[in-house]
This record gives sequence, structure tokens and C-alpha cells, in this order.
Amino acid sequence: MPAMPCFVYASLRKHDSYVWLAERDAFDVLPESLMLLLGELRFVMEVQLDEQRKLPNEDTLQVLDHLRTQGWHLQVPPQETLAAANHPAYRRELHGDRDD
Repeated sequence: MPAMPCFVYASLRKHDSYVWLAERDAFDVLPESLMLLLGELRFVMEVQLDEQRKLPNEDTLQVLDHLRTQGWHLQVPPQETLAAANHPAYRRELHGDRDD
């Protein structure tokens, strides 16, 4: 599978929290409650991501899956409970049980 461009943004409110987007500045794919929690986001970098690339703090396959299925991935420090936002049940709850 070819490399996928990913766009990484840092939360200015939540230290060491990052949002990965499949499209640059496509913030409309993020749940509103997540945007409120993270606050303003600052562009950090663009990454070409493929299944062979190793990420220091994230599971590459999980990041790719989230980007392909929902358009975003949330990266938080390991001790943060925000990581639950990546869980499918959380997404359905936010979107009223819709699978889009």
C-alpha cells in the first residue's frame, strides 16, 4: 500500500496531545467535544506514513486505520484517558450511533 500523507497538529491546551489528520486543516471531521477539549491546534508537520514506518509513541497500523476510517487519530501521553477517544464506541456515542 502506498504511503499516506498525514498532517499532525499539537493541542495548545493539552500538553503532548496531537491530532493526526488525513487531510490538511480538515478539522470538520473532529468531534466537537474533542475540539473543545483540545482547544486551538497548531500545525506541526506533514508525514508520509506507511505500514513499515515505525512511530515512537503510536502504533502505525492503528494510526493508519483511524485515518482511513474516520479521517483523524488522537495521540495523547500514555497516562491520559483521552486515548479512549480513538475507540469506536466513543465515536458512535459522539455521532449519535451513526457509522459515518
